[in-house]
Amino acid sequence: MKALQQNLYLKVLVIVIIILILFIPTLMIQGLISEREQTQSIAINEVSSKWGNAQTISGPFISIPYYRFVKEISPKDSTEKIVQVKEYLHILPSKLDISGQINPEKRTRGIYEVVVYDSKLELSGTFDSIDLALLDINPKNVLFDKAEFVVGISDLRGLEKQVDLFWDNDTLSFNPGVSANDVVNSGMNALLALSPNKLNGSSFHFSLNLKGSQLLYFTPVGKETDINIVSEWPNPSFNGAFLPDSREVTEKGFKANWNVLHLNRNFPQMWTGNRYYIDNDSFGIDLLVPVNNYQKSYRSVRYAILFIVSTFLVFFFIEILRKVFIHPIQYALVGISLVVFYTLLLSISEHLNFNGAFLISAVATLLLIAGYVKAILKSWQLTFMISGIIALLYALIFIIIQLQDYALLIGSIAIFLILVAIMYFSRKIDWYHLNLKNKSDENL
Repeated sequence: MKALQQNLYLKVLVIVIIILILFIPTLMIQGLISEREQTQSIAINEVSSKWGNAQTISGPFISIPYYRFVKEISPKDSTEKIVQVKEYLHILPSKLDISGQINPEKRTRGIYEVVVYDSKLELSGTFDSIDLALLDINPKNVLFDKAEFVVGISDLRGLEKQVDLFWDNDTLSFNPGVSANDVVNSGMNALLALSPNKLNGSSFHFSLNLKGSQLLYFTPVGKETDINIVSEWPNPSFNGAFLPDSREVTEKGFKANWNVLHLNRNFPQMWTGNRYYIDNDSFGIDLLVPVNNYQKSYRSVRYAILFIVSTFLVFFFIEILRKVFIHPIQYALVGISLVVFYTLLLSISEHLNFNGAFLISAVATLLLIAGYVKAILKSWQLTFMISGIIALLYALIFIIIQLQDYALLIGSIAIFLILVAIMYFSRKIDWYHLNLKNKSDENL
């Protein structure tokens, strides 16, 4: 024990070892946060699997089968023969208008909230004539009577009602599935009886009552795509390849409009086979839950070591400047209380908002440390000083996790100021002739 009091370097080594040991439960808390976040994802997936997953509407477009003749060489005798291959021609509309309303609601699974929605959408547009010469296709090889009007929907379980297609003057029923997965893997189709010149100016219209969870995305398949969406959800996030041209977000909901031209995307109006992947150009709305407690908890725990080191430095300089002796076990107990703060924060934030959870956890930890410091140092002055410094550290962490865009700037400035304070208060210490022995030995 006297060696710890009189040997500065041994005391520093013991403190460093305690910090390294405390790093282990800090990593365990990070793992706990990831585990709880994964549990939340499982709960969301369970609700989504029964209600309807995130939805992406890709279409509509027309797929027409045709025959292509290719030369094939036999590997056995190297003889050549002509083989007939069936492929699909895909044609996109010249004009696509989508308008509708998203009606969100919150569902719960245990302690977790899941955002689901019920959307009512109206889709309409027109198709231009087909110029097969652009793709070097013989019209005689095209099966116009097998043409399909296809709408890609990522999760068909979200459909609530039978969907009817109004094509020119005809009314057609949709069937589940797609004949070719060149463009989409999941969706519905309606059989069209076309002729080479029948597409010119053909119009369509249909309604979708579609359920889903959190995300609703669209793919701009029209030569000109115009989308108007309204909802009562006050916290939308507009994501994907395109942001709205105009939007209005209030506490009562949002309105958003997208207008996308075929020049803005990376695929043409007509092609054959699976040459293009249209999902890369999808965009839409993410119905965010306002606060993600797990992300904020994870961001806060990343500063745990900085918090522990700063607190231990305060204790260490108090030992040096006030000639008091703080036992390594007392360092460890204070460090453990700083670590327990993050478990309190994580557990309480699952039931309250994050800011309230942070305040409760910080005050509880601060009172615990303040009471312990008063008991071991017997000084109200030192207790208030240490408590004030810890409170400032909590305030700093709170500001950093709230201002994510400026977290690096604020964190860097804070570390610099801490270093300035350490250098200032240690400037007159004679490190070569220093021991930690308490003259009165009252704390031994």
